[in-house]
Amino acid sequence: MQIPEIPNLIHYAIPFFVITIIIEVILTVKVKLEEYEIKDASTSILMGLGHVFLGIITKTMVLGIFLLLYKFRIFTISFTWWTWILLLFVEDLTYYWFHRISHESRLFWASHVVHHSSKKYNLSTALRQTWSGGFYTFIFWLPLILLGFHPVMVLVQMSISLIYQYWIHTELIKKMPKWFEAVFNTPSHHRVHHATNPQYLDRNHAGIFIIWDKFFSTFEPEVEKPVYGLVQNIETFNPLKIAFIEWYQMVKDFFTSKTTIINKFKYLIKPPGWKHDGTSILSNDLRKKWEENKRTNF
Repeated sequence: MQIPEIPNLIHYAIPFFVITIIIEVILTVKVKLEEYEIKDASTSILMGLGHVFLGIITKTMVLGIFLLLYKFRIFTISFTWWTWILLLFVEDLTYYWFHRISHESRLFWASHVVHHSSKKYNLSTALRQTWSGGFYTFIFWLPLILLGFHPVMVLVQMSISLIYQYWIHTELIKKMPKWFEAVFNTPSHHRVHHATNPQYLDRNHAGIFIIWDKFFSTFEPEVEKPVYGLVQNIETFNPLKIAFIEWYQMVKDFFTSKTTIINKFKYLIKPPGWKHDGTSILSNDLRKKWEENKRTNF
């Protein structure tokens, strides 16, 4: 099977990111919404640049692993128009579970927390990406390689998904047409995902299609005005601290907690905020509302 040469789409999208951020800043000021906070936006952009730089290393590593695993594929799926459509949905379902587990397991939250660390919500927030996730989160996409999707196809579709999710990080777009809101991830749906309101916690994990959240009962419509950030915010604009503070806290909990070895490992696999003694970073009132919401939707 001849493999077409496909460019790194993220690199080609960078000028578009820059232009649209400038436009959003102008429009934000013009309509008198909450203005950009320069330090916050600068931190997001620096995190994005670091992500792109490290991506040169991680994508090379991941491509090598994918190519090695591809030798053991079950089927051979060719480069045709219909396989790209099939991959669009299969990869997006894979992204949904990766994203959901990234909120439900601290090991994956340690890298994903970076994206949620801003208390602002604008296009620059979309660029606030992990520096560590690329080294291990690729494991969620390994089944696609074993099924027979070529590694190049999978990596390209992963980039397409990331680029799609850029435009939904804005408050300037209130609602899309009803048919679009019903099928696709939108700014309204994703604002919910970035919010810390009790009813919004761990909701709307979609990449491109919101249908997965509706099917797996993790969908929540935007009603109350979202409050962005983390339940316990990282009060810093230092990119290095934002990139690694949760890793530090997780390792610290593992080694310093006075409990059984099983409980120590639970600090790696349990949800963020889990404590072996039953305490949590969530306040009692917030946890009660969150648990009630979980019971209602599952």
